[in-house]
Amino acid sequence: MESVVSVWGKLDARRRLVVVGATLAMFAAVLFLARGPGPGTMALLYAGLDPAAAGEVVAALEARGTPYEVRGDAIWVPESARDQERMTLASEGLPATSGQGYELLDSLSGFGTTSQMFDAAYWRAKEGELARTILAVPSIRGARVHISAGASRPFRREDAPTAAVTVTTRSGALGPDQADALRHLVAAAVPGLDPADVAVIDAERGLVAGRTDAQAPDTRAEELAQRAQRLLEARVGAGNAVVEVSIDAVTESERITERSLDPEGRVVISTDAQEGKSSGEGGGSVTVASNLPDGEAQGGGPTSSEESSHTVTNYDVSETSREVVRAPGAVRRLTVAVLVNDVPATDAEGVVTFSPRPAEELAALGELVSSAVGVDAERGDVLTVKSMPFEPLATEGSEAAPAEGRPFDLMSLLRPVLLALVAIVLGLFVVRPLLRSGAQANMVPLPPALPPFEGIGLPMTAPMLAGDFGGFGGGPGEVADAEIVDPAARLRRLIEERQDETAQILQSWIDEVPGAGRAQETA
Repeated sequence: MESVVSVWGKLDARRRLVVVGATLAMFAAVLFLARGPGPGTMALLYAGLDPAAAGEVVAALEARGTPYEVRGDAIWVPESARDQERMTLASEGLPATSGQGYELLDSLSGFGTTSQMFDAAYWRAKEGELARTILAVPSIRGARVHISAGASRPFRREDAPTAAVTVTTRSGALGPDQADALRHLVAAAVPGLDPADVAVIDAERGLVAGRTDAQAPDTRAEELAQRAQRLLEARVGAGNAVVEVSIDAVTESERITERSLDPEGRVVISTDAQEGKSSGEGGGSVTVASNLPDGEAQGGGPTSSEESSHTVTNYDVSETSREVVRAPGAVRRLTVAVLVNDVPATDAEGVVTFSPRPAEELAALGELVSSAVGVDAERGDVLTVKSMPFEPLATEGSEAAPAEGRPFDLMSLLRPVLLALVAIVLGLFVVRPLLRSGAQANMVPLPPALPPFEGIGLPMTAPMLAGDFGGFGGGPGEVADAEIVDPAARLRRLIEERQDETAQILQSWIDEVPGAGRAQETA
């Protein structure tokens, strides 16, 4: 550190400016290489946000100075800052997904809050919570819920609640099954609300009809095909059988009422029997005397009596009544098609050939499939079993290969190399020449030759004092700080520290002096 301060103090103003400029340029190059030419690899931050929520996110990124790109409805940020930005935005409550929920009730107090105000806040909180739950579905981008519960009034029948749900999907249309799920979700959250009274509206396609029981998809054909295919693959192997089942179902409903009468089959329904008896006088003629009270009439003539019986039997004709109701969905006709792969065989040369399966095997497979799916020949069902070679399916597009490790980034590898090159260039060609020129400018000139060093008999030259010992040590900076007054003491100290190197240098000097070799031999 002292040598650097000494060298800095010996530089003039021009060289100091050059050194400062070179240092600043080196730091700028380091920062540029560390940051890179741009924001680097961009990663998706958020996509599919509402314009208002997206604007809030962009404003927060601009406030922090984070670089970003807007591509359609997606916001992209540098990959290195994506996770941190998500956590920071989440701490700020961004992006805002929906309106407030039950936290609306926290601001209500018992003072100054009427029942109407509390009811309004309660239903707003209910709508917000339902919207948050619906937004948890990955395929739904936006949701709004409106509930009409009706005001409870005395002496009036309460109105049934209704609701409406408006959703915006990320892609595609909202299906009937999803619409029914939303209906049941809202109906379960609102007491007394029937799922049929919940309207589901797609923001782009309008009202979405639900799927009733009559409109439920008929999965019987698929289930029968899977049942038969499992049975076949147990024999021919997985992927060597294809089963298709077609069901001709009854789509209309029918009600049949039948009444039959049998005139030969009489049935007694009632019997009425009556009996009677009558009496009277008979014989003799009628005269005037017979009409007198005390006449001949008192004697009278002979009398007669009569008995009678009457029976009435009621019959009814035999009658049979029958009512038959046929609902949609009954199987009218069943068609089953079975395709099995031929038997592969490999010859001596390694060529694979396919041969059809025997007829006996196909018949046995047909009987198994017929029993599995319930084929009825009297109903007109048809079962077809064929053996054919399967054609290999060509792969469309490029085959996806698993990525191994992180993707290769050439810039990340070149940055440290470029940084090292910049540091070397600035150090060798800018800073070092300036330091050497400054040190050489402040060196004290020495005489070309000094008196012989005692004990050696060799002249002390300026290159020796300048440290030019061929690897012996010392440089221009050391010369500047050398003890100029007593160079012999400096040389003596260097000889004591590096004896082996000194001996080699002295030997090289002796060889260079004319006649030194002969003097050595004489000695």
